[in-house]
Amino acid sequence: MHPAAGLRARLRAFLSFCRVEKRLAANTISAYSADLEGFTRWAGESAEVTPELLRAWVDSLYGSGLAVRSIARHITTLRNFYAFLLQEGAVDSDPTAALTLPGQWQTIPKFMNREEMERLLAAPDPATALGLRDRAMIEFLYATGLRVSELCRLHLTDIEASHGIVRVTGKGNKQRLVPVGRVALQAVEAWLKDGRGALLKGRMSPYLFVTARGSCLSRKSFWKLLGAYGRKAGIARELTPHVIRHSFATHLLEGGADLRSVQTMLGHADISTTQIYTHVMRSRLRSTIDQHHPRA
Repeated sequence: MHPAAGLRARLRAFLSFCRVEKRLAANTISAYSADLEGFTRWAGESAEVTPELLRAWVDSLYGSGLAVRSIARHITTLRNFYAFLLQEGAVDSDPTAALTLPGQWQTIPKFMNREEMERLLAAPDPATALGLRDRAMIEFLYATGLRVSELCRLHLTDIEASHGIVRVTGKGNKQRLVPVGRVALQAVEAWLKDGRGALLKGRMSPYLFVTARGSCLSRKSFWKLLGAYGRKAGIARELTPHVIRHSFATHLLEGGADLRSVQTMLGHADISTTQIYTHVMRSRLRSTIDQHHPRA
């Protein structure tokens, strides 16, 4: 391709395209930006990007000890970038065409058993405003399987308690309706009745789960408080919002839910993403045969 004198301008144009045209989530755009900036620093501003250079770059990623999934993401980011440049006529050929994604073992997602989940849900102190908020957030996360960014940015108007559903804006600004269980709705009602006003002290905020300043809770803040509650509940493993999301999906499938329904609730665009939970489906094969086959 041409020397990279205008590479940074092209990066900005690509990120703008992802934001405005493709309407990708802010987290995805941030990851694209970090990956491309890292490649630019490694290759140098004036380097000619060739297939040979890219193979050396991939070798350097392996040498740095990055996980296979992270390396695959870096390659995918660069592929998307050059697909955009080709579409815009900024390059004559795609130097990433010869790159292959590393083989990835499909790992079983980490999840909690039901007894651990009950201990976690009981950890926040309902006698305080923050305890009411935190319990409502964890209950809501476990009841719906939302992504942490979706949970933190919920608005008051997103919940339709009378119908038992929440309107969620997910990746790419796509909206979906997710059912909410009775227990989670009761926890939210307690937070709204006895906690939210006490925390805001007259301030106005559109968000359902707020800080004392009226802003929505950040993803990092929720990660930290979830880890603290996990330690309080005696859960030794690292606890993240995604573990709760995995627990939601796993417990649904254990209870007999079908994979398509779980896909819809999780907001997965492709059923293949939801199939990481087939470890649960496999564990149910024996009991399914025993219960339903006439010759079992």
